Amino acid sequence: MPQEVDTMTAAGGAGQDRTRDAVDQDKVMEFLEQVITDGAAAVAGLCTSIGDRLGIYAAMAGAGPLASRELAGRTGLDERYVREWLAAQVAGEYIAHHADDDTYELSDEHAAVLADPTVPTYAAGMFTMLQSLYGSENQLMDSFRTGAGLGWGEHGPALFEGTAKFFSPGYAASLVPEWLASIEGMTDRLREGAKVADVGCGFGYSTLLMAQAFPHSTFHGFDFHRPSIEAARGLAAEQGLSDRVEFDVATAQDFPGEDFDLVTFFDCLHDMGDPGSALARTEHALAKGGTCMLVEPNVSPTVEDNITPIGRGLTAASVAICLPSALAEPGPEALGNHAGEDAMRRIADRAGLHHWTLAAESPVNRVYALAR
Repeated sequence: MPQEVDTMTAAGGAGQDRTRDAVDQDKVMEFLEQVITDGAAAVAGLCTSIGDRLGIYAAMAGAGPLASRELAGRTGLDERYVREWLAAQVAGEYIAHHADDDTYELSDEHAAVLADPTVPTYAAGMFTMLQSLYGSENQLMDSFRTGAGLGWGEHGPALFEGTAKFFSPGYAASLVPEWLASIEGMTDRLREGAKVADVGCGFGYSTLLMAQAFPHSTFHGFDFHRPSIEAARGLAAEQGLSDRVEFDVATAQDFPGEDFDLVTFFDCLHDMGDPGSALARTEHALAKGGTCMLVEPNVSPTVEDNITPIGRGLTAASVAICLPSALAEPGPEALGNHAGEDAMRRIADRAGLHHWTLAAESPVNRVYALAR
């Protein structure tokens, strides 16, 4: 028996040697560099989140070159930590270092992405989510083993804050002037005074943007996640919109009210275990001539089509958030965020929403108008 083991081991070793000989070492090194780059970016994302949440980028925006001590003074932060953070930012080419006077500068172009949440190019919000997503890793591993879901509310609060921060700039830039305007007659209807339900509203940024633009209409935001609804109510009060904007805890399958001129779903229908029932409830709740506006990620059901930075980020989010959320709810569907237009359209048709139009499109989203 020992001799047989030695023979098998030797044979296995020879096979492994042949396999190693067949491998293109240049391609190995090329891919190793890619993986190390990705790993470095994952670690550096923590620094990006810190810079965003502590207002360091905002303090540097438009300020020109700053010494680390000056920046610490502007932000009220410890200089030694600020200096270490700056070194990491220079390594990632987010911030420039002027060696002659040891100062650091955030260019206007980089500030448009990292420092100003009111512009559509602001993207720092996605890094806020990392804290929660990595914190849920052990639970997600258990879900992989068991097939169980991981509900939205089981994640940490940084996910809810980060999701709102990530999506709100795009909504602010496109929702009113492009998406609503692309639906025939909808802008006029809202100007005159319409009744709107925003289902899965989260922190309510989408609801409040519509309310600000259309003061003669009334808006009702619904979400099953109570902490998000409480945050939305606070924002409505801050903006002086509580007189015509209401936020209530309800699921997409049982939200109250009838005769809505517009029902919206912003990047949330695919997270539901029973999207068909949600659309059936919507069909019942629409007023005559009403419209359902469905905003979904611009991701393809053909996996090769998603080999882009946006496709990579969105499909990874589906693994960590979207699919587990759907599996945590009772229902027949677990779509993920890249099921595609055809799958969504079939679900809508079964729910009684037979008229389907691609109304608008951006690099991140596709906007559909649904009607009876």
